Amino acid sequence: MSAPSRILVYAVYGAGKSTLAARLAERLRLPWYPVDDLLWQPGWVEVPAPEQRRRIEAICRRDRWILDGAYHGWREVPLARADLVIGLDYPRWLSFWRLLRRTLVRLVSREEICNGNRESLGSVLSRDSILLWHVAAFGRARRRMRTWQTDPSGPPVLLFRSPAEAERWLADLPPPASRSGRPGQPRPRRARGSTSSRSS
Repeated sequence: MSAPSRILVYAVYGAGKSTLAARLAERLRLPWYPVDDLLWQPGWVEVPAPEQRRRIEAICRRDRWILDGAYHGWREVPLARADLVIGLDYPRWLSFWRLLRRTLVRLVSREEICNGNRESLGSVLSRDSILLWHVAAFGRARRRMRTWQTDPSGPPVLLFRSPAEAERWLADLPPPASRSGRPGQPRPRRARGSTSSRSS
């Protein structure tokens, strides 16, 4: 089987979408487009929904890409073009623990994310906290992935129930065919929730 060239990585916040997307980009020499960088401007100003959709459509018209998320308002766009969807269907406790650990590290390190933004204690403790959004969105994200997997009209869907399963699949991927063009530049990134573009 030839290696996929248009991949959507999907999961609830904190499961590891961006980390896996970065590794896939490196392994398959595909361009990776971190979704959060497309949705957030400096100061945590959200890109207007029509512009979000335009950006995603422009990427998905290309022959080669990896996206690390699909959100309300344009979710069907990458689904219509992907030749593989990877769902990280990990236990709730695991993705929440990863999200909590990552958030605490970023609060301490003041790491820049999403076009120069930073996590803050205020955002973590607010009603729009990414931790609360994980709790609210987990069930919806899981049901959505499992529905996609059984839909014969959609793209192929691989669901991984543990990081070990994802690791084994990644190790078994065939090497990419020789391609011209500039490879993607994988970067470890993060995901952040919002009450609009991220709503399920």
